[in-house]
Amino acid sequence: MRIEVSYRDGFPDGRAGRILAKLKHAGIEGVEQLALHDVYLSVGYSDPGDDVLREVFCDTVAQQLWVQRSADQRRPSAGAAPTDINAAHPNAAEFNAVIEVAYKPGVTDPVGMTARDALDRAGVARLDPSAFVQSARQYRIRLAAGTPAQQQAAVAATAAALHNPLIERATVIAPLRDPAADLAPPALPLQYRHTIAASPAGVETFDLAAMTDDELNRLSRERLLSLEPAEMAALRAYYADPATIDARRRAGLPPQCTDVELEMLAQTWSEHCKHKIFQALIEYHDDDAPTSRAPELIDGLFKTYIKRTTESVATGRDDLKSVFHDNAGVVVFDDQTFVCFKAETHNSPSALDPYGGAITGIVGVNRDILGTGKGARPIFNTNVLCFGELDTRDEEIPQGLMHPRRVLDGVHHGIVDGGNQSGIPTVAGAVLFDDSYVGKPLVFCGTGGLLPSHINGEESWIKHTEPGHLAVMVGGRIGKDGIHGATFSSLALDEASPVSAVQIGDPITQRNMTDFLLEARDRGLYAGITDNGAGGLSSSLGEMAQYSGGVRIDLDRCPLKYPGLAPWEVLVSESQERMSLSVEPDKVDELIALAASRNVEATVVGEFTASGAVELRFGDKSVGRLDLAFLHDGLPQMRLRARWRTPRSAAPAGADAGVGPAPALDPARPP
Repeated sequence: MRIEVSYRDGFPDGRAGRILAKLKHAGIEGVEQLALHDVYLSVGYSDPGDDVLREVFCDTVAQQLWVQRSADQRRPSAGAAPTDINAAHPNAAEFNAVIEVAYKPGVTDPVGMTARDALDRAGVARLDPSAFVQSARQYRIRLAAGTPAQQQAAVAATAAALHNPLIERATVIAPLRDPAADLAPPALPLQYRHTIAASPAGVETFDLAAMTDDELNRLSRERLLSLEPAEMAALRAYYADPATIDARRRAGLPPQCTDVELEMLAQTWSEHCKHKIFQALIEYHDDDAPTSRAPELIDGLFKTYIKRTTESVATGRDDLKSVFHDNAGVVVFDDQTFVCFKAETHNSPSALDPYGGAITGIVGVNRDILGTGKGARPIFNTNVLCFGELDTRDEEIPQGLMHPRRVLDGVHHGIVDGGNQSGIPTVAGAVLFDDSYVGKPLVFCGTGGLLPSHINGEESWIKHTEPGHLAVMVGGRIGKDGIHGATFSSLALDEASPVSAVQIGDPITQRNMTDFLLEARDRGLYAGITDNGAGGLSSSLGEMAQYSGGVRIDLDRCPLKYPGLAPWEVLVSESQERMSLSVEPDKVDELIALAASRNVEATVVGEFTASGAVELRFGDKSVGRLDLAFLHDGLPQMRLRARWRTPRSAAPAGADAGVGPAPALDPARPP
């Protein structure tokens, strides 16, 4: 069933006006008028009738509904005389082309998910247990008079500007009626293809111990591991170690590395997760220093200039409760309240899909607050955004990337939607424009939150993960979206950048999960919590296992959006709106029951242990085992060279010849 919603005459749609203005600003000529219809494709539900559909999908004062119930329907639902399907739409005579944009298979559809939930809450019966709703945006445009070629070019340019081909597909019908024959054009579909190709079954192995340097580096490139030669060499040494081979034999594993292990190592060792550049050993040369002075060795910018400074300031203070130990810092606000704050970047995804990248960034940092201590409540968002100059010429944009103006529009929209739709206001922000951000924007998202000082008799910044606790995943299901997001963030962007690295956040699902978790926190139903951020379960459960001393993850028990994910994809997928908990066994039934009553999915996916390893299973088979010490501490330290050159500024045009260079910056400061 196809449901379309549009504004009535006399109720202007501000969205359509803004889009038309953007088209004109982008230099797209020939579009005189534009109307935007919201489309919902209901598949597997019974027909509740127009009154229920209006109640679910419409603002009945300002909007009107049009329903197509079968493929051969040629009339509006109100029962007007038979006509072609396009003329059946409200105000169809005003437009002569249609562009409809929908998500590609496998891409998260937050609006469709919310619509499905609305139908369920309205009591609409499911004819199929896997019933779903797809959303789409339909643009009806009126073209200026001109030659068919001019009009065709205008439609093509409009379609290109109104969708992101990385994650969306556009269906174009133009003209709406064949001028040479009185025939209706093809109707738009009642359902878009939404299934995605299944990954190859089974677990692949790699004999890293026998690979040459060239073979290791090729494997890193081909699988998008983003690991440096020294890091791949460390993996080779680990799998060649007799102790590793013996432990694997006892676990029922071959000596070779499995794809599940390889992907977990790449995620854990990614720049996004380990901040390798900030941790690097830097040989620092100062061109202004005496030649006799030896280069300075900086053992990590973070450790030397950030952590050390913070620790020195913190000496003797009791208002800093948690610094560098959790998803966000925790400080005392007053006797009853702690506050926490977290900020992080989401640059690469925002370059590929500005809206999806930004909304995922903001809801992700919201989850960092929710995963701090026993669980804090996010109360505000902030941001700093850096883009290329808005007057950048099209030919200066790297192949496969978007113009800074389009990136700006999408990022701003994503940040606003990500916060406002889940009830978290954006209270501050800043924007910078510079040519250096044309290739990749900087999208800095921040969130602040509140914690009661004590929860169930213990300070709220303390959490527990102990052997015997059950590993529970709550929130959204796992899909292919967001696979390799962590490793991909270490790479430069180009036309080959992967579709799977882009995620779409769903603020409504996250809000439901947030409310449930805060209620469960106050009832003491879980002991530890963290975010499923970059790397999904690999990241969250791998980090929590450091507290208990080990974890077993049952990958076949994880809830999926659709079948066909390989075990390694289940482990590292970054699909959004998920948190991981450590739960005492005698409380898990109450936790799962509370989650179900709040329309949140909660699933036991493993158990924390004291084995000293991450043990990965699929069905009754072991598919991976990694020593915790190697996983978290085996990464070779990156080595870099840095050189300080005092900047020299040329004299301004027309200045006296005697004017010298600008004063040098402090040469003692690091680059």
